[in-house]
Amino acid sequence: MGEVAETLSEHRISAAAPVIFLIVVAFQFVSRWLEQLKQRGPKTAEETRLRREIKELLKEASSLSQPSTFAQAAKLRRMATAKEKELANYQELHGKEIKGSYDLYLKVLFISKVLTYLVLVCWFWRVPVASISQQLLQPFGKVISWRAGGGVLNGNVMVGIVPWLILSTRVSKFVCRLFKF
Repeated sequence: MGEVAETLSEHRISAAAPVIFLIVVAFQFVSRWLEQLKQRGPKTAEETRLRREIKELLKEASSLSQPSTFAQAAKLRRMATAKEKELANYQELHGKEIKGSYDLYLKVLFISKVLTYLVLVCWFWRVPVASISQQLLQPFGKVISWRAGGGVLNGNVMVGIVPWLILSTRVSKFVCRLFKF
């Protein structure tokens, strides 16, 4: 019976670490995605139409390079400038409300992230999340096993939840930067 409990405990430890890591990575990717959407902002049909009109006006003005068509080219450039101002006003007007909604989503995500981390810390406070060979963690064994309960067992360092969350967060940020997400 003791072997069954030990096997179940080891299985729980081995499954906890990847699940926690995936949760942290998912939060990181969603957070990065929302930040990018907030920075870029959605392109509306009105915005696309104005950009296309500006491009066409400038293209037509650049094709008029003769001295006799200078006045017409200048008029087209002024129209393009007016369209650019209209586009800037449109972006300013709609940008504030859209960024406000993204800020709300980011706040909700942050709160859910904090609550999830708190639940994970409470759940695994004195329970090791993973066990890693002592040779791999030679100088950092004590730090990694902080609040894990066991320290070193059978030549393996028991990894605590707090160090695992910190490591998972750092690795997930690196992965997001690596994939330019």
